[in-house]
Formats: sequence, structure tokens, C-alpha cells
Amino acid sequence: MNKPSSDAPSDPWAFLRRATPARIALGRAGDALPTHHVLEFQLAHARARDAVHTPLDDARLLAELADLSPILVESRAQDRVTFLQRPDLGRLLAPQAQQKLHAGPFDAAIVIADGLSAAAVQGQAVALCRALLARRDWRFAPPVVALQARVALGDEIAALLDARMAVMLIGERPGLSAADSLGAYITFDPKPGRTTDAERNCVSNIRSGGLTLDEAARRILAIMTLARRIGGTGTLLKEDDALALLPPTSSGP
Repeated sequence: MNKPSSDAPSDPWAFLRRATPARIALGRAGDALPTHHVLEFQLAHARARDAVHTPLDDARLLAELADLSPILVESRAQDRVTFLQRPDLGRLLAPQAQQKLHAGPFDAAIVIADGLSAAAVQGQAVALCRALLARRDWRFAPPVVALQARVALGDEIAALLDARMAVMLIGERPGLSAADSLGAYITFDPKPGRTTDAERNCVSNIRSGGLTLDEAARRILAIMTLARRIGGTGTLLKEDDALALLPPTSSGP
């Protein structure tokens, strides 16, 4: 009987697992998964649950944006449980919040919303917001921090600010490989209650291990620039067309 070579790999699937965060070829222990993989799954699930239920530290966020005169608003979902059970209320501004938003006109309004992952917002939204605001060829409204917010809440905020475009930076639904992913939704000429998801562009997976903040800002600004040129987003605008208008990035020395 031939013995396996001493230099044969002990785990032929290891190279695939190094290439993806997906759970593949986990093996088995009897009729179940190996214990360490079960524990890893339970930890990832706990992190995802925490991301959904942990409230945004809005005081810290407002302090980090203090020099930009941020505005704090809330949706009609009065607490986290209501927000999760009633998505429709997360798309509507609380009546008292409407009075805080004063008309521009502005080219764009940036809304920082907790969404389904406060961790994503807490860790990345301020830096991304500042990167966007650094562009001097746009008239931006003061940044708005929105609590218990869904994507469509940005439509009403932009409309009240008389902003032609809404840029919603929001915590994405956590998965079992990432619980801190930030998404950016760009909507041209948003109309509260009438704009559909097909009329938005999304830049997603903004996180450590995903899309970097620099690249995310580059893509968002490219989409915004083309949206202003053609007067639309969503199915009218392809991200590749927007990126094709940018100068090529340096590949190094």
C-alpha cells in the first residue's frame, strides 16, 4: 500500500478558503461540523444580531461633525423594535424633525443613517462624509444624522432641504461574513413617497476588507457627477459609465 507523500497538503481546500470569506469545505466531525467551525458561526451570528440592535451613538457622531453644523433628525419609528417591525415608519420623518430642515437650494444632501448596522456608520461614515464634502464644485447642505432610518428617508430630507440629490450613507444589513458594511445610495431629484429603488444607485460593501473609503468616495462622486449631467440615477445611470469619465488612478511608481 502506497503512503501519501510527506509534502502533500493536509487540507486541499485551504487555498480556496484563503480567497473568500464564504464558508466552504468546512469538513465534518462524525455527522456534524467540526466544533471550531460551529463556534465561528455562532460568533458571526451574534455579531450580526448586535449590529442590528445596537443603537447609534449620535452624540459622538454629532461631536465628530460639529464643525459642519450637522442636523439631527428622527424617523417616525420611535424605538429600535418599532423600526425593525415597521419599515414603513423608518421611511418617514417625525413631524418635529421636519422643522429642523431649512431649504437651500443645494446640489446635494448627505444623510448619515443608522440603518441596520450602527457599527458601520460609527466607524466609517464621518470619514466618508468629509471626503465627499471636500469637493468644492458641489453645494452641499449641512450633513444630516438620521436615527431609526431607512433609505427612503433621504428623499424627504433632500426635498425639505431643496437639494437636487440625496446621498444616503447607511448601515447595511449585516451578514455572517461582515457586520459593519456601509452602503451609499445616490438618488437624483428624489420625490418622497414616489421614488422607487430602481431610481437609485448603490455603492455597497464599504468596510475594512471590502471597498476602501477612498475608492467609495471616488465612485460616489463619479455617479453624482454623471447623474447631474444626465438628470437621473438608477436604471438611467450605469456605474461603469460614470467611472469611465474619471481620470485613471495611479497604479504606483
